[in-house]
Amino acid sequence: MITGTSQADCAVLIIDSTTGGFEADISKDGQTRTLGVRQIVKEVGSYLKKVGYNPDKIPVVPISGFEGDNMIERSTNLDWYKGPTLLEALDQINV
Repeated sequence: MITGTSQADCAVLIIDSTTGGFEADISKDGQTRTLGVRQIVKEVGSYLKKVGYNPDKIPVVPISGFEGDNMIERSTNLDWYKGPTLLEALDQINV
């Protein structure tokens, strides 16, 4: 368990893109959901709907932690994406 998670009002959900990693990260009884977190920033939508989140209320923010793309500043590597950076999405969350 991550220290302080039970006090969280929101979460950043980072999905493992390796084979089988996505399936292992999220479940209906997953740690984030069971601790009452109701607002998240995510990379995928349809699966989250299956476990009880409303994808229309969750911004989709493509990022690369390895390259630093779209985390704090817009990246030319993701010039097709016109939405907020990860930092901007976090700033928009009401807690």
